[in-house]
Amino acid sequence: MIYNINMVENINKPTEIEVQKYLDLWDSLENYTLQESSLNKLFLKTYPDNTDMNDVLIKVCTLNDFYSTNIFSPFTIAKHIVALKIDEHLRNNELTIVNKIANVTMKGGKIMNFYSFATKYCSHHQPLNYPIYDSYVEKVLIHFKKVDNFAVFTKIDLKSYERFKEILITFRRFYNLDKFDLKQIDKYLWQLGKKSFPKKY
Repeated sequence: MIYNINMVENINKPTEIEVQKYLDLWDSLENYTLQESSLNKLFLKTYPDNTDMNDVLIKVCTLNDFYSTNIFSPFTIAKHIVALKIDEHLRNNELTIVNKIANVTMKGGKIMNFYSFATKYCSHHQPLNYPIYDSYVEKVLIHFKKVDNFAVFTKIDLKSYERFKEILITFRRFYNLDKFDLKQIDKYLWQLGKKSFPKKY
């Protein structure tokens, strides 16, 4: 797939009004709000822990389906997550667990990196502490780095979760958006990226 980069000139600067506009838009879209509420129920109430293979497999499959994260072997991913014993790490908001979840040894010994999925999996356990990475968020952050130089980073830096969260916090501070939590910044960046950098298949 490729991205349409011809719309970048039309991107408005991040302001409280702009962010709120996208948050209101999110709340008006029933498919987004119901999808998130069902995932919250699954991750936070029904199966909050990650020690039982059945529980984890259901969460992996549901997240994969809702977000189209291209997990082609949910069983392997679920087994990997259970083996990592992630619950204590999540409770302590340890950021390093994201990259550990992301790197999975598949059948045959090949190591795959499911980074975006790992950020989503952790985020649905601790929404305010684990912001979500995906290609739309990446495109918007790189765009505003070029426009305003709000932080010094490379594209590769965004794949290190500790650095990614640090860049998001810097973005929020630079544009005076501290009234919004990281989940709200997530929703804003993702929608803005989806609109401004549409994928062409």
